[in-house]
Amino acid sequence: MNDRIFGLVMLVLAVAYGWGAYQLPEPFGGNESVGPETFPILLSVVLGLSSLYLMLRPDPDNHWPWNRTGVEMVVAVVVLTLYGVLLEPLGFIITTTLAVGTLSWRMGARKFPAYMSGLIGGVVVFVLFNYVLELPLPLGVLEVS
Repeated sequence: MNDRIFGLVMLVLAVAYGWGAYQLPEPFGGNESVGPETFPILLSVVLGLSSLYLMLRPDPDNHWPWNRTGVEMVVAVVVLTLYGVLLEPLGFIITTTLAVGTLSWRMGARKFPAYMSGLIGGVVVFVLFNYVLELPLPLGVLEVS
């Protein structure tokens, strides 16, 4: 029963996320085959299919871990929610550094290597999206006007 409830919540989230992706503005210069909505739509489809699988084939031993693992799962949800909220104002590189660093640290990594891997990953992904794929990511407070 727990997996089915969790699957239903994730299915609702997938539908809302996919709907939000379709609301993204059309890029300058017209409709492109790979636009800013492509990656969020792919994520919502994968999340929706995974949710349906979880609802249709739940784990027979599906008690929820309300111990340290449960706390870590709540921390991960809070970190990812804050990531979504702070992505635009702080920028991709800073929010990715904080989110990846915090999640890595909570999974057992030492603080400095965890946040350095978040910083390096954030810079690499930012450069790939902005200069190779030409899909702009927000720079936030790092933007020079």
